[in-house]
Amino acid sequence: MSKTSNNATAWLLLWTVNNIGVTLLNKSAFAKVNFKFPYFLSFVHMFCNTIGSKILFASLKRECVQNLLGTITQKKIQGKDNVWIFLFSIIFSLNIAVGNASLRYVSVNFNQVMRSLVPAVTIFFGICLGKPVSRKRQIAVLPVVIGVAMATFGDMTYTKFGLCVTMFCVLLAAIKVVASGELLTGDLKMHPVDLLSKMAPLAMVQCLILSIVFGEFSEIQKRWSVDLDPRINWFPTFVILLSGGFAFSLNISSLMANKLTSPLT
Repeated sequence: MSKTSNNATAWLLLWTVNNIGVTLLNKSAFAKVNFKFPYFLSFVHMFCNTIGSKILFASLKRECVQNLLGTITQKKIQGKDNVWIFLFSIIFSLNIAVGNASLRYVSVNFNQVMRSLVPAVTIFFGICLGKPVSRKRQIAVLPVVIGVAMATFGDMTYTKFGLCVTMFCVLLAAIKVVASGELLTGDLKMHPVDLLSKMAPLAMVQCLILSIVFGEFSEIQKRWSVDLDPRINWFPTFVILLSGGFAFSLNISSLMANKLTSPLT
Protein backbone atom coordinates (compact mmCIF):
# COMPACT_ATOMS: atom_id res chain seq x y z
CA MET A 1 0.00 0.00 0.00
CA SER A 2 1.38 3.43 -0.97
CA LYS A 3 2.22 6.19 1.53
CA THR A 4 -0.62 8.32 0.11
CA SER A 5 -3.10 5.49 0.66
CA ASN A 6 -1.88 4.99 4.24
CA ASN A 7 -2.18 8.72 4.94
CA ALA A 8 -5.67 8.85 3.40
CA THR A 9 -6.79 5.89 5.52
CA ALA A 10 -5.41 7.51 8.68
CA TRP A 11 -7.18 10.81 7.95
CA LEU A 12 -10.45 8.98 7.23
CA LEU A 13 -10.22 7.10 10.54
CA LEU A 14 -9.45 10.36 12.36
CA TRP A 15 -12.41 11.99 10.62
CA THR A 16 -14.70 9.17 11.80
CA VAL A 17 -13.58 9.51 15.42
CA ASN A 18 -13.91 13.31 15.35
CA ASN A 19 -17.33 13.14 13.67
CA ILE A 20 -18.67 10.92 16.44
CA GLY A 21 -17.00 13.10 19.10
CA VAL A 22 -18.45 16.36 17.76
CA THR A 23 -21.94 14.86 17.43
CA LEU A 24 -21.95 13.50 21.00
CA LEU A 25 -20.49 16.70 22.48
CA ASN A 26 -22.98 18.90 20.65
CA LYS A 27 -25.84 16.70 21.80
CA SER A 28 -24.43 16.89 25.33
CA ALA A 29 -24.28 20.70 25.10
CA PHE A 30 -27.99 20.80 24.21
CA ALA A 31 -29.25 18.06 26.53
CA LYS A 32 -26.87 17.93 29.51
CA VAL A 33 -25.91 21.58 30.09
CA ASN A 34 -28.99 23.13 28.46
CA PHE A 35 -26.89 25.20 26.06
CA LYS A 36 -29.52 25.32 23.32
CA PHE A 37 -27.83 27.90 21.14
CA PRO A 38 -26.76 26.13 17.91
CA TYR A 39 -25.66 29.27 16.07
CA PHE A 40 -23.46 30.50 18.92
CA LEU A 41 -22.08 26.98 19.28
CA SER A 42 -21.20 27.14 15.58
CA PHE A 43 -19.52 30.50 16.23
CA VAL A 44 -17.37 28.82 18.91
CA HIS A 45 -16.51 26.06 16.44
CA MET A 46 -15.38 28.57 13.83
CA PHE A 47 -13.47 30.55 16.47
CA CYS A 48 -11.57 27.37 17.41
CA ASN A 49 -10.94 26.67 13.71
CA THR A 50 -9.58 30.20 13.21
CA ILE A 51 -7.26 29.98 16.22
CA GLY A 52 -6.26 26.41 15.38
CA SER A 53 -5.25 27.24 11.81
CA LYS A 54 -3.19 30.22 13.03
CA ILE A 55 -1.39 27.96 15.52
CA LEU A 56 -0.60 25.50 12.72
CA PHE A 57 0.80 28.28 10.53
CA ALA A 58 2.93 29.46 13.45
CA SER A 59 4.28 25.90 13.79
CA LEU A 60 5.21 25.34 10.13
CA LYS A 61 8.91 24.91 10.91
CA ARG A 62 8.25 22.03 13.28
CA GLU A 63 9.07 18.70 11.69
CA CYS A 64 6.11 16.94 13.31
CA VAL A 65 3.69 19.40 11.66
CA GLN A 66 5.33 18.93 8.26
CA ASN A 67 5.23 15.15 8.59
CA LEU A 68 1.55 15.26 9.55
CA LEU A 69 0.21 17.86 7.12
CA GLY A 70 2.87 18.07 4.41
CA THR A 71 4.11 21.34 2.95
CA ILE A 72 1.68 24.13 3.79
CA THR A 73 1.76 27.20 1.58
CA GLN A 74 -0.40 30.31 1.80
CA LYS A 75 -1.74 31.22 -1.62
CA LYS A 76 -2.53 34.79 -2.56
CA ILE A 77 -6.22 34.98 -3.40
CA GLN A 78 -7.31 37.66 -5.83
CA GLY A 79 -10.36 38.71 -7.82
CA LYS A 80 -13.08 36.13 -8.30
CA ASP A 81 -11.24 33.62 -6.10
CA ASN A 82 -12.14 35.79 -3.10
CA VAL A 83 -15.79 35.47 -4.10
CA TRP A 84 -15.50 31.67 -4.22
CA ILE A 85 -13.90 31.61 -0.76
CA PHE A 86 -16.68 33.85 0.60
CA LEU A 87 -19.42 31.69 -0.95
CA PHE A 88 -17.74 28.56 0.41
CA SER A 89 -17.64 30.12 3.88
CA ILE A 90 -21.41 30.68 3.71
CA ILE A 91 -21.99 27.03 2.76
CA PHE A 92 -19.57 25.93 5.48
CA SER A 93 -21.12 28.04 8.24
CA LEU A 94 -24.67 27.07 7.24
CA ASN A 95 -23.71 23.39 7.18
CA ILE A 96 -22.33 23.58 10.72
CA ALA A 97 -25.11 25.80 12.08
CA VAL A 98 -27.94 23.75 10.56
CA GLY A 99 -26.23 20.50 11.60
CA ASN A 100 -25.94 21.71 15.19
CA ALA A 101 -29.54 22.92 15.15
CA SER A 102 -30.82 19.55 13.88
CA LEU A 103 -29.49 17.79 16.99
CA ARG A 104 -32.08 19.65 19.05
CA TYR A 105 -34.89 17.84 17.24
CA VAL A 106 -33.49 14.38 16.36
CA SER A 107 -31.60 11.61 18.13
CA VAL A 108 -27.88 11.05 17.54
CA ASN A 109 -28.62 7.69 15.86
CA PHE A 110 -31.09 9.24 13.43
CA ASN A 111 -28.63 12.05 12.69
CA GLN A 112 -25.86 9.57 11.82
CA VAL A 113 -28.11 7.50 9.54
CA MET A 114 -29.22 10.62 7.66
CA ARG A 115 -25.63 11.83 7.33
CA SER A 116 -24.69 8.49 5.76
CA LEU A 117 -26.77 9.64 2.77
CA VAL A 118 -24.24 12.42 2.01
CA PRO A 119 -22.18 10.23 -0.41
CA ALA A 120 -25.33 9.42 -2.40
CA VAL A 121 -26.24 13.11 -2.67
CA THR A 122 -22.62 13.89 -3.57
CA ILE A 123 -22.81 11.38 -6.43
CA PHE A 124 -25.97 13.07 -7.65
CA PHE A 125 -24.28 16.47 -7.67
CA GLY A 126 -21.24 14.98 -9.39
CA ILE A 127 -23.39 13.54 -12.17
CA CYS A 128 -25.18 16.89 -12.54
CA LEU A 129 -21.77 18.60 -12.92
CA GLY A 130 -20.73 16.11 -15.59
CA LYS A 131 -18.16 14.30 -13.45
CA PRO A 132 -17.72 10.57 -14.20
CA VAL A 133 -18.91 8.28 -11.38
CA SER A 134 -18.43 4.56 -11.92
CA ARG A 135 -21.29 2.11 -11.45
CA LYS A 136 -19.30 0.27 -8.76
CA ARG A 137 -18.90 3.46 -6.76
CA GLN A 138 -22.61 4.20 -7.04
CA ILE A 139 -23.52 0.71 -5.82
CA ALA A 140 -20.95 0.95 -3.00
CA VAL A 141 -23.00 3.71 -1.36
CA LEU A 142 -25.83 1.30 -0.49
CA PRO A 143 -23.91 -0.92 1.98
CA VAL A 144 -22.54 2.24 3.65
CA VAL A 145 -26.06 3.46 4.43
CA ILE A 146 -27.19 -0.02 5.54
CA GLY A 147 -24.05 -0.45 7.67
CA VAL A 148 -24.52 2.85 9.47
CA ALA A 149 -28.20 2.09 10.03
CA MET A 150 -27.34 -1.30 11.58
CA ALA A 151 -24.52 0.13 13.70
CA THR A 152 -26.66 2.94 15.12
CA PHE A 153 -29.91 1.00 15.41
CA GLY A 154 -31.79 2.03 18.54
CA ASP A 155 -33.11 5.47 19.45
CA MET A 156 -34.33 6.77 16.06
CA THR A 157 -36.56 9.53 17.37
CA TYR A 158 -37.18 12.69 15.38
CA THR A 159 -39.78 15.38 14.80
CA LYS A 160 -41.15 16.42 11.41
CA PHE A 161 -39.32 19.72 11.71
CA GLY A 162 -36.17 17.87 12.76
CA LEU A 163 -36.44 15.63 9.70
CA CYS A 164 -36.68 18.64 7.39
CA VAL A 165 -33.73 20.38 9.09
CA THR A 166 -31.61 17.22 8.93
CA MET A 167 -32.42 16.70 5.24
CA PHE A 168 -31.37 20.29 4.56
CA CYS A 169 -28.19 19.59 6.52
CA VAL A 170 -27.44 16.54 4.32
CA LEU A 171 -27.92 18.71 1.22
CA LEU A 172 -25.55 21.38 2.57
CA ALA A 173 -22.99 18.75 3.57
CA ALA A 174 -22.93 17.33 0.03
CA ILE A 175 -22.57 20.81 -1.48
CA LYS A 176 -19.74 21.55 0.97
CA VAL A 177 -17.93 18.35 0.01
CA VAL A 178 -18.14 19.09 -3.72
CA ALA A 179 -17.14 22.75 -3.27
CA SER A 180 -14.18 21.96 -1.00
CA GLY A 181 -13.03 19.32 -3.49
CA GLU A 182 -12.92 21.95 -6.23
CA LEU A 183 -10.95 24.40 -4.06
CA LEU A 184 -8.49 21.72 -2.91
CA THR A 185 -7.87 19.91 -6.19
CA GLY A 186 -9.14 22.35 -8.87
CA ASP A 187 -7.35 25.37 -10.30
CA LEU A 188 -6.47 26.84 -6.90
CA LYS A 189 -5.16 23.59 -5.36
CA MET A 190 -5.20 25.10 -1.87
CA HIS A 191 -3.79 23.28 1.13
CA PRO A 192 -6.56 22.30 3.62
CA VAL A 193 -5.02 24.41 6.40
CA ASP A 194 -4.74 27.41 4.06
CA LEU A 195 -8.37 27.00 2.97
CA LEU A 196 -9.54 26.70 6.57
CA SER A 197 -7.54 29.75 7.66
CA LYS A 198 -9.17 31.90 4.96
CA MET A 199 -12.69 30.51 5.33
CA ALA A 200 -13.07 30.09 9.11
CA PRO A 201 -12.91 33.81 10.10
CA LEU A 202 -15.64 34.61 7.56
CA ALA A 203 -17.81 31.73 8.76
CA MET A 204 -17.19 32.79 12.37
CA VAL A 205 -18.59 36.28 11.73
CA GLN A 206 -21.57 34.81 9.84
CA CYS A 207 -22.42 32.44 12.71
CA LEU A 208 -22.14 35.26 15.24
CA ILE A 209 -24.54 37.38 13.16
CA LEU A 210 -27.00 34.47 13.04
CA SER A 211 -26.70 34.08 16.81
CA ILE A 212 -27.47 37.78 17.36
CA VAL A 213 -30.34 37.87 14.85
CA PHE A 214 -32.05 34.83 16.39
CA GLY A 215 -31.71 36.22 19.93
CA GLU A 216 -29.20 33.66 21.19
CA PHE A 217 -26.59 36.21 22.17
CA SER A 218 -28.98 38.14 24.40
CA GLU A 219 -30.19 34.90 26.04
CA ILE A 220 -26.59 33.91 26.79
CA GLN A 221 -25.98 37.33 28.37
CA LYS A 222 -29.04 36.83 30.60
CA ARG A 223 -27.87 33.38 31.72
CA TRP A 224 -24.19 34.27 32.05
CA SER A 225 -24.36 35.35 35.69
CA VAL A 226 -26.77 32.50 36.51
CA ASP A 227 -25.18 29.28 35.24
CA LEU A 228 -22.91 29.90 32.21
CA ASP A 229 -20.09 31.88 33.83
CA PRO A 230 -17.21 29.34 34.24
CA ARG A 231 -16.51 30.81 37.69
CA ILE A 232 -19.97 29.58 38.69
CA ASN A 233 -20.09 26.36 36.67
CA TRP A 234 -17.07 25.28 34.61
CA PHE A 235 -18.72 22.28 32.96
CA PRO A 236 -20.75 24.07 30.20
CA THR A 237 -17.66 26.02 29.08
CA PHE A 238 -15.60 22.82 29.12
CA VAL A 239 -18.11 20.93 26.94
CA ILE A 240 -18.47 23.82 24.47
CA LEU A 241 -14.71 24.42 24.08
CA LEU A 242 -14.01 20.69 23.83
CA SER A 243 -16.64 20.51 21.08
CA GLY A 244 -14.84 23.39 19.33
CA GLY A 245 -11.52 21.56 19.56
CA PHE A 246 -13.04 18.42 18.07
CA ALA A 247 -14.67 20.54 15.33
CA PHE A 248 -11.27 21.93 14.33
CA SER A 249 -9.75 18.45 14.19
CA LEU A 250 -12.80 17.22 12.26
CA ASN A 251 -12.48 19.91 9.60
CA ILE A 252 -8.73 19.37 9.16
CA SER A 253 -9.17 15.59 8.84
CA SER A 254 -12.16 16.01 6.51
CA LEU A 255 -10.34 18.42 4.18
CA MET A 256 -7.13 16.37 4.22
CA ALA A 257 -9.04 13.17 3.39
CA ASN A 258 -10.91 15.03 0.65
CA LYS A 259 -7.66 16.27 -0.90
CA LEU A 260 -5.92 12.88 -0.73
CA THR A 261 -8.86 10.81 -1.99
CA SER A 262 -12.01 12.23 -3.57
CA PRO A 263 -15.06 14.25 -2.51
CA LEU A 264 -17.15 11.06 -2.49
CA THR A 265 -14.80 9.37 -0.02
